[in-house]
Amino acid sequence: MPTGTSVHVTALDGIVNVNSLFTLAVFVGLAWNPNDPSNTLIKDQACAAGPSKAEDLVAFHVYSFSSFLFSSLIALGLKQAIRISKSPTFHPYEFIARTHKSFLRVGMLVSGVGSFCGCGFLMMALVNVVQIKLGTLACGTSSDSFAAVIPLVILVPIALLIYASIILYAFSR
Repeated sequence: MPTGTSVHVTALDGIVNVNSLFTLAVFVGLAWNPNDPSNTLIKDQACAAGPSKAEDLVAFHVYSFSSFLFSSLIALGLKQAIRISKSPTFHPYEFIARTHKSFLRVGMLVSGVGSFCGCGFLMMALVNVVQIKLGTLACGTSSDSFAAVIPLVILVPIALLIYASIILYAFSR
């Protein structure tokens, strides 16, 4: 049966791995040019997105990247603290490197919040991609944008609520 510390290290590994995948998605999103010069996908040219949507797209990608990086660095720092405290050469007066249960819990909570925020910002970036490619949401429910955005804004928050519930459950243990 795994000890509490090995479970924590495994959970921190999971956070770092997922953040790495999402960070890759952010970089691909930033490198990709979503503009369609001929606007062939937008049925009504009055619904075409302006430059502010492209600015928002880049901003949300940067916010997402920052959140995932923050979360990963906290998780990696916690893993190092656990490894140092379990080392046979650990000096008992090295307070910062000692793994206290409350320090570990708060660190995991902060790392989870960083991942949570990163997912939210990534979702907002995807909403802006849809508006740039298919037309703005301001054009009404007849727009193809709504058909693309509705599953996104329903499924991602549900997944984030499940994720937050699990993080809070782990925090309370």
